[in-house]
This record gives sequence, structure tokens and C-alpha cells, in this order.
Amino acid sequence: MARLTRLTVFLGAPSLGPFQLYNIGENANLVRFGEEEQQQQVEENLRSCKKEVAMQPDYKGPEVALVERIMQLQTLGADVFQASPSDDYPSFWGNLYGGQIMGQALAAACKTVDPPLQVHSFHSYFLRTGVDDVPIVYKVERLRTGNTFATRWVSGTQKGKLIFSMCSSFQRPEDGVEHQTPMPSTPSVDEVESWEEVRKTVNTDPRIPLEVRQKLADRKAMIMPVEVKFVEPVDRAVPKVMAPWSRVWIRSKGKLSDDQALHSCVGAYLSDWTLLETALRPHGHLLGQDDMRILSVDHSMWFHRPFKADEWLLYVQSSPCASNARGLVFGHIYTQSGQLVMSSSQEGMLRRVNPEATQKSKL
Repeated sequence: MARLTRLTVFLGAPSLGPFQLYNIGENANLVRFGEEEQQQQVEENLRSCKKEVAMQPDYKGPEVALVERIMQLQTLGADVFQASPSDDYPSFWGNLYGGQIMGQALAAACKTVDPPLQVHSFHSYFLRTGVDDVPIVYKVERLRTGNTFATRWVSGTQKGKLIFSMCSSFQRPEDGVEHQTPMPSTPSVDEVESWEEVRKTVNTDPRIPLEVRQKLADRKAMIMPVEVKFVEPVDRAVPKVMAPWSRVWIRSKGKLSDDQALHSCVGAYLSDWTLLETALRPHGHLLGQDDMRILSVDHSMWFHRPFKADEWLLYVQSSPCASNARGLVFGHIYTQSGQLVMSSSQEGMLRRVNPEATQKSKL
């Protein structure tokens, strides 16, 4: 075992925190870097790791939850990381899920700050539609590193083109004044049907034409890394105009490693799962309809308190406005005990399109 200031490289260790970059058999690799002056020594230690570890960043051990594997990154160089594609990662018609990009970008930023500092906010933009069969390279720029706060800029690229940018801020925990908006009265998790249960009823709903139901039944089911329960579900057979707000119980599927940095990254992943659909409710539209082109434009998050992303969280969402083919949505995320742990905001494109037109990524 070789030790450096704020940095440890483990060989022959079964696992390590904050959350493991990869864990292949008995070999584990570096998770967080130290300061810039340490990079040369860091890289020498990385080269000393067994070659097969660096060749297999997408380890698929049964004990690792899918969403945790999605957050694992391969180190390419100083503050440069890569996320490799996988057939079991969720995507939408060949396009990358925005929450995946945000979570991975935040994971890259986390690897460049001292472990005691935790993310308290990020602000991001989706610049191009990413594709699900090409690796993403995340480059981190250290804008500032102080005793209490640290700021990181992350750029995500595919095929050499910039698809995503994020500015994230980290803070050392400290005591201060506290207040929060109370969690609204909501049916308990056990009282709400899961999305899987709702989907089964949709596939057999007689109000849906038989040929459409057959297509739904034949469609390959997406592997879901999250569990979702809509308190006010949309009628998928005959969508109706609804109020522009919703409540959703959500958590990761599978147990996560015990590290707040990982749970924050997964929290970012979860935050994008249902948000824009809230902006569609007043218009009687659904995500995935052929006559609407729906994409995330920007997304911001604030992390108020520690939480567990593998425990049920209540996501309270509201959309105050939609105009100029854009919809704005705000979200507050609570634990079951009523603690407000995260807040979010997102603006997305809600564009009417010709259903016959083919939409492709511009990569």
C-alpha cells in the first residue's frame, strides 16, 4: 500500500470509498486525486496498477447496483475520465439519458476534490444530444480550491464535440441556521402502485387499439435502474389535461455503496427521470409521443442535507410556465421522514414536430 497526501492507491483491496472507480476481482483502482502538484506521482502509481484493471472499467458484478455501475469512470489522465457505453444502460431511441450525463459529470468532479468537501450545487447545460453507443470523455477544470469551498468545471464530449457542460460547487460541512418548506401530505409508498404495475395495465387496456397494445407488448423492456411510483399517474390510454404539478416516489434499484458522493451522483441521475413530464400535463401530452420533440436544455441542483438514494424519496414537482417551445419545472426532494434534501430546476424543449420526420443526434 502506497500513501500520499489526500490520496491512497489500493492494490489487492476488495473495495474502497468514496465510491470505487472499478473493483475487478481483488484489484481496485484510484478514486480521488490529490492536488495538481501530486499528479506526476499519481500517474506513476496508476501505471503500476495491473493492466487488466485499466482494461475493464465496466465491471458487472452482481453485487453492484446498475446505477452505481453507470457512475463508474475510467481514468484517462490528470482530471480526464471516460464513461463507456453498455447495452444495459437506459437510453431513449439511441439518445443518452440526461440524468446519466449529469451523474457521471458530477462523479468526475467529485474525484478532484478532497473527500470532506461535498457537492452543494451544480448548474449544467445540454449542448448537443448524446448517443448511447459512443464513450463520453469528461474533462475537469479546477477553477478554485479553498479551505471551505471548491469549484469545478466539467466538459463532456463525444467524438470530439462538446455535448454537456457543468459548473459544480463543493463545501466543507458546517453548522448554521436552518429552515425548510414542509413536505406536503402524501400517500405512503406502500399505498402507491409501481410503474411496472401501471405498465401492465396499459398493455391490456381495451381503450388502446389492439395493434398499439401488440407493439407495446413486443417492445423490448428497458432495464430500469430506478424504482418509480407516481402518486398522480397520467392516464396512458387517454391522456387528459392535468394540473402542472406531480408527486413521485423514487429511489435507485439495488443497494448502493455507503458513500455520500455516490448518493449525490445518483440523486442527480434520479432528478431527471420524471421532471419534464410535469410540464406536459397541462397540455394532455405524454413523454415519447411522436408529435413532440422533448429534450433537456439546462438543469440545476442544490444539495441541502445528506441522504440515501437507495431509500424512497418523494419528488414534488411543479411547472410554473411553458412558452416559446420550452417548459420550466421546479422540484423538491424529501426523505420519508420529511427532510428536504435536494432541490432542482430544469428547462426543456417542448417542440411540436411532424411525426413522420426522423430526429437524429447532430454528432
